[in-house]
Amino acid sequence: MSPIFGARGRASTPLDGVDAVFADLDGVVYAGPHAIPHAVESLNRVAADRPVAYITNNASRSDQQVATHLTSLGLRVTAREVVTSPQAAMRLLAASVAPGSLVLVVGGDGIVTELERGGYRVTRSADDAPDAVMQGFHPDVGWRQLAEAAFALNAHGGPGEPGGIPWIATNMDWTIPVERGIAPGNGTLVSAVHTAAGRFPEVAGKPETPIFDEARDRFGAQHPLMVGDRLDTDIRGANRAGIASAVVLTGIDRAKQVLAADVASRPKFILGDLRELHGPYPEAQRKRGAVHVGRAAVRVDGRTVVIERDGDEPLDLLRAACLAIWECGTAIHSLDVPERLYR
Repeated sequence: MSPIFGARGRASTPLDGVDAVFADLDGVVYAGPHAIPHAVESLNRVAADRPVAYITNNASRSDQQVATHLTSLGLRVTAREVVTSPQAAMRLLAASVAPGSLVLVVGGDGIVTELERGGYRVTRSADDAPDAVMQGFHPDVGWRQLAEAAFALNAHGGPGEPGGIPWIATNMDWTIPVERGIAPGNGTLVSAVHTAAGRFPEVAGKPETPIFDEARDRFGAQHPLMVGDRLDTDIRGANRAGIASAVVLTGIDRAKQVLAADVASRPKFILGDLRELHGPYPEAQRKRGAVHVGRAAVRVDGRTVVIERDGDEPLDLLRAACLAIWECGTAIHSLDVPERLYR
């Protein structure tokens, strides 16, 4: 089912009825070391009324290191309010390997910190006969660490043979936004090990549900809102977990990707920046075959997307076009879409 924008009333905001906000970091709060415009003040305002959990697939830092960074940007946050993919990975690890076991780590402090908190021992060498492998992103990960993971996973047989030890990946993000642009993410590193080991890992981070379960349990949230910049992780994962979602167009995915979102990756709200969490969200109406949002109107006529009115807010035009395209039953690659919708 397509989201109904502003279905709770014309004057409603995306925060109405929400008891916690789950915010992604890269592309939502910051890009590299710098805060995204309007993010800090908007999230501090949210935190005055309800919990904010900062949820990250990036496993390179501990929760305290992330909290320190966020605090330096001006956010009011403690380590407890940071939910990391290594923390979610610990749920998966505990289901198959007992505390005290030896875990080979591919990655950085974020993984090591959580393993040591949980009573596990850490190694970097397959020669130590580890009981499991946990893999996460770190910018210093290279061939040697990836090879150690493959050696450990293949120790009980060749690639793809049964009987191997557990392998848990913190996340499968193919890319990561950094200050200089878009760089390879943990998914690319995991795929290298997969090629050598002939098997797939269990995955803890978005879009899988363990990281959302961790956040919900920690904050007792019944009606959270996930705010993210990526359809394939943040929004798809929220939908899988039964959580309302908002995509903000300050990171990886922009208008073109949102227009083309498949049914599993469609957000309830589309935001230009985080200030719009606090403002009235426009109600979508359907009149004479067109979707109207604000003063914008869009319809699909056969295989042509027709802009009836641009309106006075570019984001309302995008919202109307998304609903018109999502509801028409035709894949976007088969439609003639006006180029200005992508801008």
